[in-house]
Amino acid sequence: MAADYDGSDAFRGASFTGTDFTGATFRDCDLRQVRIADSWLVDVSLSGVVGNLVVNDVDVTAFVERELDRRHPERIQLREMRTADDYRAMWGTIERLWAETVARAGRLPETALQQRVDDEWSFAETLRHLVFATDRWAGHMILNEPMPYHRLGLPNPGYPIEDAAALVIDLDARPPLAEVLEARGTRVTMVRGIVNGLTDDDLERVCPRLPAPGYPDKTYTLGPCLRVVMREECEHRRYAVRDLATLEADPGARSSTS
Repeated sequence: MAADYDGSDAFRGASFTGTDFTGATFRDCDLRQVRIADSWLVDVSLSGVVGNLVVNDVDVTAFVERELDRRHPERIQLREMRTADDYRAMWGTIERLWAETVARAGRLPETALQQRVDDEWSFAETLRHLVFATDRWAGHMILNEPMPYHRLGLPNPGYPIEDAAALVIDLDARPPLAEVLEARGTRVTMVRGIVNGLTDDDLERVCPRLPAPGYPDKTYTLGPCLRVVMREECEHRRYAVRDLATLEADPGARSSTS
């Protein structure tokens, strides 16, 4: 059985020579300044925050960013937000894209939407995570609610169990998609209410609360908090669309609709 090294710093600064990593998985890992030389990288998949990525002496970072922007032009709109009107337009784009994505997902059976692809979050789990992100950055930070957290919200993997319990989040929950969509719908309405009344001055307003456990204690203004919510929406929709394509191509998933 392969070993697990969850939460380990045993390999910080380590050197691996002639080591077989075939089939290894690195998830939520800090790989800054990693150097891979004279190695076989075939059928390798990378995802995450990418910067200064050099492959065979070629910096491919800009190419990756351009291609992502071509496939998902909402990324450009997100980066270019400056005014309250920009934020309102961005949220309108997000609502439209997610409505299309949920409709697309609705053509698959419930079992497929609870299924993980390559051990990434299922469609239902992705929506649960967006519930959590909205509760934290909109409900808690912007609207100043002390405990806005829905029990079905899903924090990032590795989030301390005791911190989740303090927020009354049920990490063991396996709710049906309809229940997830209901919680998700109230959060979408919450953000819509925020952006509908937004002014340019509001973007610089200091939020009265600090983030919940797991984040640095620093002062946040409203604009960056909304930007976090919208970036989460865009990036997780990108993952959801990617995995929906895989599920749609699976004859077993399609046949189970009957």
